[in-house]
Amino acid sequence: MSTPLLLILSTAPDRETAAQLASSLVKQKLAACVNLLPQMTSFYEWDGELQESAEVLLLIKSTKHNYPAVESALRAQHPYELPEILAVPVEQGLQGYLDWVERCTNTDTS
Repeated sequence: MSTPLLLILSTAPDRETAAQLASSLVKQKLAACVNLLPQMTSFYEWDGELQESAEVLLLIKSTKHNYPAVESALRAQHPYELPEILAVPVEQGLQGYLDWVERCTNTDTS
């Protein structure tokens, strides 16, 4: 059973930035909910060098329909040159919660 929902993951350099991104997405009805997971440590290669950075993980609940706008909003507001933006399809979930996400992110005015 596939749903029209996505779990979108992104990272931010600190809680303040993550909170600003989360608030913006919810206010624009691009996300029903965004969870901020406390500081984590990320290891990655950038410009040929191993990097170690403290980051905050955003778990963004949205829909496939809203993905282009979510990506655009994150790219426009994000401080990283190349932000992590990964979308994972939601295959199943509590139907009431799935319906709530769709209602909260429905920007169709017709």
